[in-house]
Amino acid sequence: MAKKKIQKKTAYHHGDLHGQLVTAARELIEKHGPDSFSMSDACRLAGVSTAAPYRHFSSKQDLVTEVARDGLARLGIDMENHAAHHPRGTIESIAAIGRAYVSFAIREPHTFRLMFSTEPHSGRIAEVKQVGMNSYGVLLREVARYLGEDGITDAVLRASFPLWTQVHGLSFLSIDGKLEVTDFPVDIEDSILLATERLLPAASELQTGETTQKT
Repeated sequence: MAKKKIQKKTAYHHGDLHGQLVTAARELIEKHGPDSFSMSDACRLAGVSTAAPYRHFSSKQDLVTEVARDGLARLGIDMENHAAHHPRGTIESIAAIGRAYVSFAIREPHTFRLMFSTEPHSGRIAEVKQVGMNSYGVLLREVARYLGEDGITDAVLRASFPLWTQVHGLSFLSIDGKLEVTDFPVDIEDSILLATERLLPAASELQTGETTQKT
């Protein structure tokens, strides 16, 4: 049986030039880092002419910023999808958000670093921050459900920040290879669940109106 000829993807001809260029740039960033590719490289990988990107991006820096913005948006979607697999507003759903966060970092380490770097995004930093806050809102809303709050209150913000710093630090320890030099096995999923249980108020504290975190 004759093999089918695999056709190269040409999203430009399908009307998705913007998305294809972002995908191409992300692939190049994951392979070589954000400083080691050119707009021409992205065009070749996307299968479009070198003039095509300038319909959507003013420069390579603008394209790199879009990769960061897109990464933050996709991270938010990942976290929401993982939380939805568990009863909402529970330790399990909040831990699932943390696992999605660390998994994203491990899967796309260079993009993850770029998402939290301000240097390349000077002209669009406010936009990137807003998308990041939208993604952070996934955690805030889930913690609000857990605490029984109607909105993003001070109690929600206080409870959420330690959770974020825990998984953010764990993400960088993972992608920096720091966990590989420890003398003891590290189970990331169990660590996230344990930290979530320790950092959030217990159900008994919520029932009595206490919100002081366990020590």
